[in-house]
Amino acid sequence: MTPVVGVVVGNPRPGSRTTTVALEVAEQVARAISGFVGLVVELANHVVLVLDPDSAQVQRDLEALRRVQVLVVASPTYKATYTGLLKSFFDRYGSGALDGVVAIPVMVGGAPQHALACEVHLRPLLVELGAVVPTRGLYVLEAELDRLPDVVRDWLSPGADVLRRATTSQAVRSGA
Repeated sequence: MTPVVGVVVGNPRPGSRTTTVALEVAEQVARAISGFVGLVVELANHVVLVLDPDSAQVQRDLEALRRVQVLVVASPTYKATYTGLLKSFFDRYGSGALDGVVAIPVMVGGAPQHALACEVHLRPLLVELGAVVPTRGLYVLEAELDRLPDVVRDWLSPGADVLRRATTSQAVRSGA
């Protein structure tokens, strides 16, 4: 089975720099694991729906993301953590809902002192949901956006083998 990489972007603005970063990460990861990029959920397009507990669209997105092998979760850094929009979206899942999904936490920010937000805040959320997070997260400074492909490549290079193994291992466990 060819691995599918899904994307969730928690920026409240559509077409954001966070989306650009998330898509670059997803494309490079997909190439590294011989997969492809599938569903991309840009939460800015569903702001009102995320807060509607009866939203069929949000429920479809949540269900579809449970079926990807790798999930890139990206957020801008707001107050040294991820956005409330992203939190509200993931609050719709129960504990362990992403069991078997390999997740990659990604954050974009303007200040290097917030670089640990990815590991300290976003990683624990993904782990609580049952995701496997085998590599360190990626924190991209706004000042690095002009060389984004290189930044992502430098981050991915030491972790590509780990991602391949984790993706294969998770696929075997889930019977894919």
